[in-house]
Amino acid sequence: MPRARLAFRRWRRTRPFWAALWTGLGGFVILFLPLAPLGKILQIGVGGIAGMAGGVLLMAMALLILFLPSQRHTAGVIAVIAGVASFPLSNLGGLFLGMFLAVLGGAMAFSWLPEKPARRRRGRPAPAREGSAVA
Repeated sequence: MPRARLAFRRWRRTRPFWAALWTGLGGFVILFLPLAPLGKILQIGVGGIAGMAGGVLLMAMALLILFLPSQRHTAGVIAVIAGVASFPLSNLGGLFLGMFLAVLGGAMAFSWLPEKPARRRRGRPAPAREGSAVA
């Protein structure tokens, strides 16, 4: 069990995991809010269809962010646009919660940078490069 947890942690740190999670949760809220009982829905009809389409799009962007980190910029921008578009199209963007999560996840995906592995050196300082100032 600890070995699997460490392997998952290593895999998670090589991609924008939290951005994909928030985007997927936002898509889930926007997708399933129109499927709620009639007493809890603000709008039925075109808003329900647009909500389902926007939710599916956001969940697809979450998978794209997670499994293709090189496409995170495109998927992040599409997630932010779909999240903001869900406000007028789908029950106030999933009662603001889905819209907020989608915009948060898209922004996090766009701004994520992969970590460069730190080089370990024992007992020796790193050699100075040419042209670099030593303070």
